[in-house]
Amino acid sequence: MITFPKPDVEQFLRTFSIADFAVSPDEKHLVFSTNLSGKYNLWGMDLPNSFPYPLTSINQSCQGLIYDKKSRFIIAGFDQDGNENTQFYGVPLNGGTMKEIVNHENTRNFMPKLSNDSKKLYYTTSRGNPSFLNSYCLDLESGQERLVLEGKDAATYLFGFSPDEETLLYYKHFANTYTLLYAKKGNEDILLTPPTEKQHTVNDGVFVSDSMIYLLTDYDSDFTYLASYNLETNKFSKVKELENESFTAITYSKENQLLYITSQKGVEDQLYEINLQNENWRNIPVPCSVINKLEVAASGTLYLFGMSATKPHNIYKNKGDEWVSLTKYTVPGVDSNELVEPDIITYPSFDGREIESLFFRAKKENDNGEVIFWPHGGPQAAERKFFRASFQFFLNNGYSIFAPNFRGSTGYGLEFMKMVEGDWGNGPRLDNVAGLDWLIEQGHAQKGNILLMGGSFGGYMALLLHGRHADYFKAVVDIFGPSNLFSFINSVPEDWKPVMDQWVGNPEKDKEKLIEFSPITYLETMIKPMLVIQGANDPRVVKEESDQIVQALKDKGRDVDYLLLEDEGHGFSKKENEIAVYQKILSFLKRFTAVTEKV
Repeated sequence: MITFPKPDVEQFLRTFSIADFAVSPDEKHLVFSTNLSGKYNLWGMDLPNSFPYPLTSINQSCQGLIYDKKSRFIIAGFDQDGNENTQFYGVPLNGGTMKEIVNHENTRNFMPKLSNDSKKLYYTTSRGNPSFLNSYCLDLESGQERLVLEGKDAATYLFGFSPDEETLLYYKHFANTYTLLYAKKGNEDILLTPPTEKQHTVNDGVFVSDSMIYLLTDYDSDFTYLASYNLETNKFSKVKELENESFTAITYSKENQLLYITSQKGVEDQLYEINLQNENWRNIPVPCSVINKLEVAASGTLYLFGMSATKPHNIYKNKGDEWVSLTKYTVPGVDSNELVEPDIITYPSFDGREIESLFFRAKKENDNGEVIFWPHGGPQAAERKFFRASFQFFLNNGYSIFAPNFRGSTGYGLEFMKMVEGDWGNGPRLDNVAGLDWLIEQGHAQKGNILLMGGSFGGYMALLLHGRHADYFKAVVDIFGPSNLFSFINSVPEDWKPVMDQWVGNPEKDKEKLIEFSPITYLETMIKPMLVIQGANDPRVVKEESDQIVQALKDKGRDVDYLLLEDEGHGFSKKENEIAVYQKILSFLKRFTAVTEKV
């Protein structure tokens, strides 16, 4: 009998990902951004066939993907090695040479939208207004463009337009917990939620006629619900809300008079359909735990892109309540029975608040007795039942993973989400400490023997927990985490800077607090071995954030290893880099892993 070795890092991290997809209006073609070749490119499928073929060889991730309304070409946005300076290109349906559509050096471009006749492209850009952004309408035939929306007071994004294209829909982003949606008709700007001094959000909206808009908002509520606004009567109405669920995305089927609502409830998503003619509401079972994107074709067919904790990104098609997977992404060479579903647990924090967490427990035959504590990024995001190849790799190598949704996380209401604002280093930190204590009290770990790892805000929290609570840990991994809140505030993209006072703090007014919350303040107590990973092109957490903490600790003679990726930004877009990173992390963790005898 032939025996095979244990799956290695390459098998887990050769799991391919999908970043975005779109379906042509005639449903004969599907395009998706995937790293099937090891680097992100656009691939196509001629439906109903599901065998993909490459459309581009640009080797860059895609931000913004739409079809011409007559299914003749594709508009796609690409940055350069993670710098997030997205530019827009026209792509032939069968691939080949792309055409520059919007290309201005060192600008950030967002949210491309084609007019109904596909002769004009609307988009939002940092060009000429880097803090608050402007939106333009570009004539694709003449090359002429006109300013249609000037951002003021807050980053302002063009969101959509009415069927007759006479009314624009746009939103202002004052903070992650304070976004307002407006309709602009001529010179009139109409706020679509009632005036109030209480901050709230509107996170999506669609026109169903020239005068009726449906939107998702938490105005006068803790959770986001479905509302409507009639431009003829200027009437705002609450339509539908569900207890302890936040509606996150809305899609409209004009032909069938149906709205589709994606809803977040803790660590999982739901999908609902509402019939606008009779107001019937039904839940649609979905083949995944987390819905990344939903498209509705004119035929009524649903196309969904999603994933689960043990199922990688895939694109599904639904006709008649039966889902068919158009892509077949799995973990290569690994049986699904070897993958780990997380337990959903709650624990009380320092103030009695319940914190929901995912606890991935290594299978008994693999368990090495080690626990990785993983504070998520964001911070106004959440750890959910989505697929992380790295998690399954660590689990298969014996490491259990504990991932808490501390205060500030999404999916638990606006009040909970706001709790991190101006309080990066206190409440969320203590929620994480309470999670560490829960692990110890439940017998899952011993104090001083826990491995700590996080990315982005999770990297920041890993640094801060290391500096203030080093006695819980034996080794720390920081993946592009801010180390100094003063330099972080000054170095984020220009359109982020207007929100920093509320989100993080003001360098002058909140000076003492920012010193207290900055990990670099605690160099003396950062005594555990560390691995720091950084993308050189990261525009969100710039290279200096990692450089300064690494150098400061090395000057003190600490055990610090530093991996700098020259061709990455805020994440790992190239498969060889991703593999190198997690090989490095595993090698680092193994230095501190006690080999436990299985009984």
